[in-house]
Amino acid sequence: MSQTPSADVTGLLRQWERGDHDALNRIVPLVYAELRKIARRRLDGERSARSLTPTALVHDAYFKLMDIRQARFRDRAHFLAMASRVMRRLLIDRARARRAARRGSGAEVVEWDDDLVASDAQADALTDLDDALTRLAAIDPRQGQIVEQRYFGGLTLEETAEVIGVSLATVKRELRFAHAWLAAALGPATTATVRQP
Repeated sequence: MSQTPSADVTGLLRQWERGDHDALNRIVPLVYAELRKIARRRLDGERSARSLTPTALVHDAYFKLMDIRQARFRDRAHFLAMASRVMRRLLIDRARARRAARRGSGAEVVEWDDDLVASDAQADALTDLDDALTRLAAIDPRQGQIVEQRYFGGLTLEETAEVIGVSLATVKRELRFAHAWLAAALGPATTATVRQP
């Protein structure tokens, strides 16, 4: 993933777990380039999210990570996987807020800059995909986790295997099954962004 020694990040993660809140401030510079890569990859497919920069998404994720209580991260890869999950949740929450506002759900309207979220069609596709991934994770948690880390987190196949704790062959096999399941659940148009390994 990076040339930053994992031991440095792992040591800081242990300090953070023990209550040293400043440790997170020392971790982020060590993995910042990787966090931006994850954010950039996540935003690449979102045409109308051009004004939401990878930097802004990383910063939003940082603030969410600061709020995590009793975090237990095994190592740098596990931390990056959690950051990826937080970024995905931030984008899903924005898409859901847009969908709710558009449909007049009666929920309290949170004002968002329309340039920061996907178009209506993209917001619908994103929330539909999130719902399908939730269903997939209920059926097969490992497949759901692999899809999330590979395609939403921007991790390589090897990094995904490391984070999940399985072999590379298992990741490839599970991705083929997950892709087929998502295609059946959503149709090929929605799953076009979830590419085969």
